[in-house]
Amino acid sequence: MSDTDDPILTTTAAARLLGVATSTVQMWMESGAIASWKTPGGHRRTRLSAIDRLLERTPGGSAATVGQAVEAALSPVSPAEFQPHQAPGYPVDRGEAARLAALETSRLVDTAAEARFDRIVRLAAQVTGSPIALVSLLTSTRQWFKARVGIEAQETPREWAFCSHAVLAGEPFVVEDAAADPRFRDNPLVQGDPKIRFYAGVPLRDSAGLALGTLCVIDREPRKLRGAELQALIDLADIASEEMAKG
Repeated sequence: MSDTDDPILTTTAAARLLGVATSTVQMWMESGAIASWKTPGGHRRTRLSAIDRLLERTPGGSAATVGQAVEAALSPVSPAEFQPHQAPGYPVDRGEAARLAALETSRLVDTAAEARFDRIVRLAAQVTGSPIALVSLLTSTRQWFKARVGIEAQETPREWAFCSHAVLAGEPFVVEDAAADPRFRDNPLVQGDPKIRFYAGVPLRDSAGLALGTLCVIDREPRKLRGAELQALIDLADIASEEMAKG
């Protein structure tokens, strides 16, 4: 298993995941309660899978709460931003913890705009005739736009993200009329700006196949995608995934 699939954690990161003091984790590692090893510099390290197994044996240690805890542990944002003991207000599956860890490993969130991704969203908008196109990355608390055209916002709450459904579907996900869809009709992005009516998103995957986010197009009118338009969106998503894998 690669570092992308099962990232290495410091004692501090493991302590945040488990909700205990770093000294406690160090003691557990020294005693063998947590599988670990020492670096040449004498620092203890463990794998996410070792901590994940402990959390699975802990009340409330569902895949969703583990996923939120992973980002709290690995993110430079204060852990106070996260609420790991509450179920998220968006759909997830059992792979969410690994997906969030892979997103952190990518180091793409909160980075500067890049021409390679800006070109992709411009092309996605053009080939589908859509006013809005995004490269959207899904953290446990927000959807953050690595590239965007047709919209000013840099991010929205994760609970509002159509892209959560696209990542869960694992394939192209299309909503032809969000106002008529019970999953989305009350969504703030449908009721307010940008007044989404049409959405089509394709998962963006890392080299291990984990979906970090989506390439999506949005319209303010209900519509369908022609077969050629959908194929073009899939092809552009493949190119974006390849670019992400380059780092």
